[in-house]
Amino acid sequence: MDPVSTVLDILLKENVGAVIVLDGEKPVGIITEKDVLERVVKLRRDFETTLSRDVMSKPLITIEADRPISEALELLHRHNIRRLVVVEDGVLLGLSTERRLLEVAYGRYMNRNSDLAKITPPNYLNKIRVAFVSTYPPCECGIATYTKDLIDAISRLYVLKPPVVLAINDEGGFYNYGSEVVFQIERERVESYIEAAEYINNSDIDVVCLQHEFGLFGGVWGENIIYLLDKLEKPLITTLHTVLLDPKPEARRVLKEVLQHSHHVIVMARIGLQILETLYETLTDKARYIPHGCPNAPFIRSDTIKGRLGLKGRITLSTFGLLSRGKGIEYAIQALPPVVKEEPRIIYLIIGETHPEVRKQEGERYRKELINLVEKLGLEENVRFVNRFLPKNELIRFLQATDVYLLPYPNKDQISSGTLLYALSTGKAIVSTPFLQAHEVISEGCALECNFRDPHSITDCIRILLQFDEIRGRFEERAYDYSRGMIWPNVAMKYVNLFYKTLGM
Repeated sequence: MDPVSTVLDILLKENVGAVIVLDGEKPVGIITEKDVLERVVKLRRDFETTLSRDVMSKPLITIEADRPISEALELLHRHNIRRLVVVEDGVLLGLSTERRLLEVAYGRYMNRNSDLAKITPPNYLNKIRVAFVSTYPPCECGIATYTKDLIDAISRLYVLKPPVVLAINDEGGFYNYGSEVVFQIERERVESYIEAAEYINNSDIDVVCLQHEFGLFGGVWGENIIYLLDKLEKPLITTLHTVLLDPKPEARRVLKEVLQHSHHVIVMARIGLQILETLYETLTDKARYIPHGCPNAPFIRSDTIKGRLGLKGRITLSTFGLLSRGKGIEYAIQALPPVVKEEPRIIYLIIGETHPEVRKQEGERYRKELINLVEKLGLEENVRFVNRFLPKNELIRFLQATDVYLLPYPNKDQISSGTLLYALSTGKAIVSTPFLQAHEVISEGCALECNFRDPHSITDCIRILLQFDEIRGRFEERAYDYSRGMIWPNVAMKYVNLFYKTLGM
């Protein structure tokens, strides 16, 4: 039997709520997130030595695949369970829920009752298709990751046709995309944007969701995207990953054109609604606040996960994300000497490789500057660079092992930060500068504020959180509670509702 740590990896990597335990090909038990919390985390059991057989719920309730849906629903109700294991001659086939069973039953009912189907509006019988215009994995980009997470979350709701992607390729870039990518836009070639619009117009795509960031598209301030929007004949919803408070004239022009073409605009911080109205003259009924989205990770105390990462006995600080000068990492490093002198066990993890666009422009210059700063301050034993683009489950493990998460962003205009949401979703005590999105989190008492470009301020915040366990614990609990409304299923449903609203449905 595998240890619980393996089960936890599967739950996080696959973004599922339950794992079936097999003995050979025979299913013998089920482990849910609740089982891990109740039987491992709360009892402070070790994730490596506790086996899945000691945590799983059993006996397992199963049903043969050829049995009627009514029988499956009756089993769910009789045993008061949420998931039913489907088998064929005792061999695992899959897992189903009451919601999925009812959807299938309804579909069959509608097909059998043709008279009812005739009087039912077609929009209720036919799901819509959404196309996303964005960078997309395997491209290593925060917006690419965001789009993939959003599409996965929407797909798990089973309320739309499978979403498709029109992926933005950087100059000279080639990626081995999945089948969901139906068109590739060459960032610097204007004709490619026009061809993309024609593809959408001639397809069964009902609505387009554009992920907008100035650096994503070719031309001055990403103006090439306007060529696509000018030709687009389908409704457009735009998610803004940046809203500049003091834009240059060309940036303002490009964004205003994007806003004019959009039926609705999504911002990831509430302050964005006010900025769009006052600076960009966007009508309030056009803009919507939908948070960034974050994984539904269990709340785990850092000491329970440190051992498997080689961090046992260390006090762990961390920052993650694609490395660039806009992260302000140098200020966090400069803040460390006084606290390391007081607590030598501190280790600061700087997680993530250099941003691909930064690497094209200046190579690894910024990372080398940070390494030189670490050596200059004598912090070689207290700072570790994790120079990789981590898969989600591994990233979450590092965050769960973190005692204090640092967000020293120097740019006040930052309106969205996936790293902030990930830190909140894992229940971390956060030290952050008050950039636009973080200001809202700080105002709710879910993060501790430090000053922009001020290492001494960061030092003071770290000291408070490390010296007073009760204060750190309160920040952790508030952060985790705050993130519950922002987990991906909730965010996905907000998007779906807006898609249907845009189509008048």
